[in-house]
Amino acid sequence: MAAGSSNYWEDLRKQARQLENELDLKLVSFSKLCTSSRDGRRDRYSSDTTPLLNGSSQDRMFETMAVEIEQLLGKLTGINDKMAEYTNSAGVPSLNAALMHTLQRHRDILQDYTHEFHKTKANFLAIRERENLLGSVQKDIESYKSGSGVNNRRTELFLKEHEHLRNSDRLIEETISIAMATKENMTSQRGMLKSIQSKMNTLANRFPAVNSLIQRINLRKRRDSFILGSIIGICTILLLLFAFH
Repeated sequence: MAAGSSNYWEDLRKQARQLENELDLKLVSFSKLCTSSRDGRRDRYSSDTTPLLNGSSQDRMFETMAVEIEQLLGKLTGINDKMAEYTNSAGVPSLNAALMHTLQRHRDILQDYTHEFHKTKANFLAIRERENLLGSVQKDIESYKSGSGVNNRRTELFLKEHEHLRNSDRLIEETISIAMATKENMTSQRGMLKSIQSKMNTLANRFPAVNSLIQRINLRKRRDSFILGSIIGICTILLLLFAFH
């Protein structure tokens, strides 16, 4: 019975690690897709042509990848729930620190992936919304200029307003690029930390005294991540306020 329970737990851990690896690869590709779409859109604007993202292949790829990532997140959530049920079952000691620590680590990874997915998706949708707005303004200006009885003064005001919007959008794009570069750097560091943490978990299973030290390290890591995220968020808000002031 004990051997069967142990095999069940290991099978759940194997499934969780496999889904986490798939999600990691999908999120990297998802981030690159959003970045390439943003850069392509900027090139199109520099030549004053039609918007890139509306009805494009990037849009369809975005929707497809978003659905796939949501499905993987759902499967990983289900695996985590099964692991939680196992730790709470009658045949498992309630004070098994190693099991609880492993479960918490998988929950943290799921939370990080979910947050990263929603953040990248929100950035992409915000870019597409601004693109639609600027494209509509551009069309209105072109239509107004080509009409009969054009009022030069009003046309000049339209052009100045459009230029202001483009400059503001360019500043926002630079801010997003900085944030994306910071996120990619943190993703790389997270991979290194995952490898280190896996080795530390092995030590924790062998030496229970190390477990409390690992928990304190994880607590400090989450605190540092929260502080860094707050600083990036505040800087982004200040830049947005400055751009639209």
